[in-house]
Amino acid sequence: MTHMPESVGSPRRLPSTDTMKTPDDIAAMQRLHALGWGVRRIARELGVSPNTVRSHLRVGWRAFRTPDRPGALDPHADWLRERFLRHRGNAAVVHEELRRELGVRVSLRTVERAVATLRDELRAEAIATTRFETPPGHQLQVDFGERLVEIAGGRVRAHFLVATLGYSRRIFAVAYACERQTQWLQGLEASFAHFGGVPVEVLVDNARALVEHHNPSTREVTFNETFRRFCEHWGIRPRACAPYRARTKGKDERAVQYVARNAIAGRPFHSWEDFNAHLIRWTREIADVRIHGTTGERPADRFERAERAALQPLRVGAFLRVRELFRRVQSDGCVEVDTNHYSVPWKHIGKHVTVHILDGKTRIFHDGAVVAIHDTAPPSRARLVDPAHLAGLARRDDVPASTGSLQRPLAAYEAVAGGAL
Repeated sequence: MTHMPESVGSPRRLPSTDTMKTPDDIAAMQRLHALGWGVRRIARELGVSPNTVRSHLRVGWRAFRTPDRPGALDPHADWLRERFLRHRGNAAVVHEELRRELGVRVSLRTVERAVATLRDELRAEAIATTRFETPPGHQLQVDFGERLVEIAGGRVRAHFLVATLGYSRRIFAVAYACERQTQWLQGLEASFAHFGGVPVEVLVDNARALVEHHNPSTREVTFNETFRRFCEHWGIRPRACAPYRARTKGKDERAVQYVARNAIAGRPFHSWEDFNAHLIRWTREIADVRIHGTTGERPADRFERAERAALQPLRVGAFLRVRELFRRVQSDGCVEVDTNHYSVPWKHIGKHVTVHILDGKTRIFHDGAVVAIHDTAPPSRARLVDPAHLAGLARRDDVPASTGSLQRPLAAYEAVAGGAL
């Protein structure tokens, strides 16, 4: 086998490694060319073909761009945004409603690509809150929370209303057995009495008891007629926070969590009255005098300095004619209201009842049925007992005394006992 030697002086070619070059590779070609290097010398140095060097020296580096074509969902961008935010990022539900309501048939992946930037917006909203401050006496934020609480030895679901003054951050809390329109309005009136005045406006959630309709696009709000008349009675302006954005009233959202974790968690109560007395005591002794993390002041000090005088004066007379209370029937068959005791049928001892006070009458309900009606007495520690409520109850003086005689003489008992009795 004949070996053919390499030709002397023939150029040695480097293996070609031409691939898509990075901006740094192209910048190196341009620097070497500026130093006077030829195309072939640059190609040998960088291990590419001369044509590659010529191409990049002529054109430079250009990033790849996706062709600018209209998307299938571009005409429905506003609708898509509203539905995506309404369903809190559930693209599958949006995909189904898109097909059912608009007749647009695209893949789920197409919908997910279209809402990708909106998903980033939801993530940012979840960790960020735009803080806005209101002047003294201007706004009261109100919301409900709920928690399992031990009352009278049993576990019940308590609903508690928390009202927060926007400027001073003073809070008011009251607990109820349910969350209906009556509790909303009673809680608001109780907060006015607690603060000693009325704010300019009240900011509420879109609770069905207060708001009948709220268009998230136009922000048109239709308030419940009773709630609207309530606001007119007290001279306040109602506002509803933006739909799907409960953080609009972030001051009260944090206050609800504060009450649940600090005032309520892990504490048992003897009764609903004991529960609410604790909340009032807690707000005055703890919540009002703590250093607030945002304002750097005690809410009580900030309230006295600027907000108390800015509140509108209280009006005479409550809006609600019916005063609703929740009580537990005591062992004597009565419920206590304003230091007075009103009787109910003794079979309801230990049960929870609802008390309505209206037009001079105190009506007591159990499971929605009236079980007792009394004339309302002024607070005087009086006992109003209907004898019919004791019917069928055996008393000690009703038990006949034994008339039988001893069957043995006393001496027999003395002998057993070991001595005189």
